[in-house]
Amino acid sequence: MGADVFVPFVFFGFLAAVILVPIWLKERTKRSAHALISQAIEKGQPLDPALMRQLTDGVKPQQDRARRTLGSGVILLALAGGFVIGAFALEDFTGAVEGGMMVPAAILGALGTAFMLLAIVDYASKKKDQ
Repeated sequence: MGADVFVPFVFFGFLAAVILVPIWLKERTKRSAHALISQAIEKGQPLDPALMRQLTDGVKPQQDRARRTLGSGVILLALAGGFVIGAFALEDFTGAVEGGMMVPAAILGALGTAFMLLAIVDYASKKKDQ
């Protein structure tokens, strides 16, 4: 098997593992919670409705979405800035601005700007609700 087959296989295998393993672990946790509930029912133990809801739903407390979005925007803009600085730092070594570094900078900058705008909209809608 040559590198032209092996490299894409490893890439897509890694991508599938990154996506599927957390889903599998979450389902395994739900399955164990259901088994725990069924064992308690078989033994005739009373179940607290709040505990049962927590075990079956697995709902996390609602976090501040606007703050989390703002944090993501700041991180993405910082990464974009790092790529821009890296492109200009490479200019000193090669004599020209490295255009390949500006592509990820533009993508990360656009995503960071979008997250920042979303955070502003979330904050504005949050203040209207209050």
